[in-house]
Amino acid sequence: MRVHVPIHLRWGDLDAYNHVNNVELMRLLEEARVRVFWRSEEEGGDVDSGMALIEAEAGSDTITLIARHEVEYVRPIPYQRQPLDVQVWIGKLGRASLEVNYEVFGPAGNDQPLYARASSAIVLVNAVTSKPRRITDEERVAWTRYLEEPVAFTKRG
Repeated sequence: MRVHVPIHLRWGDLDAYNHVNNVELMRLLEEARVRVFWRSEEEGGDVDSGMALIEAEAGSDTITLIARHEVEYVRPIPYQRQPLDVQVWIGKLGRASLEVNYEVFGPAGNDQPLYARASSAIVLVNAVTSKPRRITDEERVAWTRYLEEPVAFTKRG
């Protein structure tokens, strides 16, 4: 099961070639990841995710660290007013880490172009000890629902 996260582009996301800059794409993926995983007291969010188990407030017990990013750009992302459809799922659950996968599509509809695919390795860290902490039973049960095959990158030559 994937979580669909609508992400609006900003005019400033474009580069001199009139498409979304590669650094800005990483920010868009970060926005999707935060909306999916971080629990918030805010009501009325636009993403309903059963993955939102990590406290996002200052002083939380757990921090998340990115260990690795990999991105494959399939085609340039042009500016558009409708939000991109960033699909998020888990490709792997380890003991203290997980692999978050993404596919970035055009606005929801019949003929959504695929713009990019990506993965991020995330390590859960105890905020006090700064050491990795194990994924809890609650997290493992909740996140297993979103577990599917890892993103399929194009084979390297």
